[in-house]
Formats: sequence, structure tokens, C-alpha cells
Amino acid sequence: MKLECNKNKIESAIQKTARLANKHLTLPVLACVYLDATTSNKLIIKATNLDIGLEVEVKIKTIESGVVAVPANVLLGVLSSIKDDNLVIETKDNNLKITANKNSVVIKCLPHEDFPTIPRLENLKSIKIKSNDLILGFKSVWYSASNSNIKPELSSVYIYKNDSSLVFVSTDSFRLAEKKINTKVPDDFPQTLIPYKNVIEIIKLFEDYKDEIEVIFDKNQMAFKVDDMYLVSRLIDGSFPDYKQIIPKTYNTAATVLKNDLINSIKTSNIFSDALNKIKLKVDVKNKTLNIESKNNDVGESQEYISANTSGENVELNFNSKYINDCMQSISSDSLVLDFGGVGKPLAISGATDKSFLYIVMPMNR
Repeated sequence: MKLECNKNKIESAIQKTARLANKHLTLPVLACVYLDATTSNKLIIKATNLDIGLEVEVKIKTIESGVVAVPANVLLGVLSSIKDDNLVIETKDNNLKITANKNSVVIKCLPHEDFPTIPRLENLKSIKIKSNDLILGFKSVWYSASNSNIKPELSSVYIYKNDSSLVFVSTDSFRLAEKKINTKVPDDFPQTLIPYKNVIEIIKLFEDYKDEIEVIFDKNQMAFKVDDMYLVSRLIDGSFPDYKQIIPKTYNTAATVLKNDLINSIKTSNIFSDALNKIKLKVDVKNKTLNIESKNNDVGESQEYISANTSGENVELNFNSKYINDCMQSISSDSLVLDFGGVGKPLAISGATDKSFLYIVMPMNR
């Protein structure tokens, strides 16, 4: 293999793919990126962790075609240190040689034959969706997924079509996030469970992309395709819980507060919260306040009073402050509505003017 390329373009592509290249005890080649220069004037850079695979295309000048598997971190380190714009990359005795105006390095490579094949989903059902809509759906809910693999369906983001919306949901059984995106999708859009760790990579890869993404689905895999990138993720084979059963039908107490007031109060309360991040929320209906209290025997205690529009009954419940704070990024409204079901029942948080997002969090024991 021998090619000429622009340093910045290939470095950008390696940065994207190198995220998936990790050390693997039984398959060391997974720490590599696979460089495929078998198509004229095109370099396809591949990486996979067996759970998710990525291909990024870069325009080059092909002198001699070929393939090579090179350690990702070493290659990225070399490219970041080179200041010249134009590079010559070639294989020498199964190693990779990179030559620039003032640099010349040789990187030891691994057998490219060991690199796994990244599945290409071709001639299958697909839709096109605005990148902003897809990423907004994922970003709004992924943090509520479980980080345990004991129940794979809970360590995933659930996607399904409902009327004119694409619905994104995740839960770890202690809290639940649901986001509805109003976008056109076909009626036969399949219910899908994507591992949340893969969702994180999808967000980072496509969050700056502004055009439509082609989404291709198979029974066990889903692919995301744009002009120069192709990502394929495995899907979870299982059934997501009937989460609507845990969404309360009625509430005893409601408090509407400014989002920034709540964020700032929680920030202060966290200084004095215990190891479990416990804070107490108290709605005082008569005085129209939401009180936030925290106490740590080693640090001290805090009480914050937020003005609120209140209705219903007085209530006080303990919550994990991190769980409440996590959802703030998903609410675009300046004001929040906190609906309390009562003692031992979940709290529902939503935007006062945007009801496309719903967050349910269970209280902590006293």
C-alpha cells in the first residue's frame, strides 16, 4: 500500500475511529484501525469493538493499493505530532511508514487478516431522519439507562413509533426518561433496543452533523449512514418493560419553579448532601415555596427556599440529587413542573411549556 493524503483529514478520521479501538486480551487487533486503500483514491478507515463498528472515508491519492491494521493510539499520536500538511503513507515489511517533509516514522502493525468484518447492511429497510432530531432524542434519555448488564434491556435506549412521533425511552428502574420527537417515520418502524454505550458513540459521532442520517435496520443490527461515515450497532434481543404502567395517572401536589432556581439550589445542597446524594424536597402550598434541604454530619446542613406556583397538598420526600440534576439538560423550558404522587410514589418532572419530555424519579427511603 502507498498513498498520499492530507494530514488534517486523515487525523480527523482516525480520531473518530480510534474511540472504538480498545485493548482486547484474546483479539489484540481490536486495538487497531484498519486502513483499506483498495478503492482508487479512497481510504476507508475501520474500527470495531465487536459491539459497534465504524467506517470513515477519506479522499486520497492512491499510488499502490493495499490494507493494513495499525495500533490506533500509536498512529494518532504520530499524526498529532506532525506539522506538515501532506503525508506519504506506505507499508514496508508489514509495517506502516509515514513520511512528511521533516518526519519519518515506522509503526509496527498486526496481521490485518485477524481484523473482524464490519457488517454492511445493504438493500434493507431504511428511513432518513434529521440528525438534530435523532441526536436530541438520544441525548434526552440515555443517562437514565442502567450501567449494569444484568438486565440488558435496561442498559439500552428503547425507540418506537407512536402516532406522529418517534419515542426514545430509557430506565434503570430508579428513574425513567421519555422524549417524543415529532418527525416523519414509516408506520412499520421497528421497536428497537440499542445498548446505551453505543448510543454515547452515536451522539459523539453525529452531534455536529446537520443533514439527514440514513437509518438502516435489520433484526439484530441497526446502521447509521451519512456521506463519509457508516456506523453499525448491534441491537438487544429482548423486550423493554411496559414502562407506562409506572407513570402515575394522578398527582396530589404540583409545584412550578424556574429551572435555573432549582439547578442553583441543588448545586448548593450537594455541598452538604451525604454519600447517597440525598436531598429533601418539601412543597409548602400555603407559602408557595419549594424547600430543598440537605444535611451531612461531617459538613453541615443547607436549606433553600424557591418561589413556586403550588397546588394540592403539602409533601416532603427524599431524592437522589444527581438523578434530578441529570434531567435538566433535557428540558428546554425556563420553568419546570414538579408533580408529586405522595409518600412513596414517584416524582414527575416536565417542562412548563414543552411536554415532549417526561422524567420519572423514585423517592429514596428516609
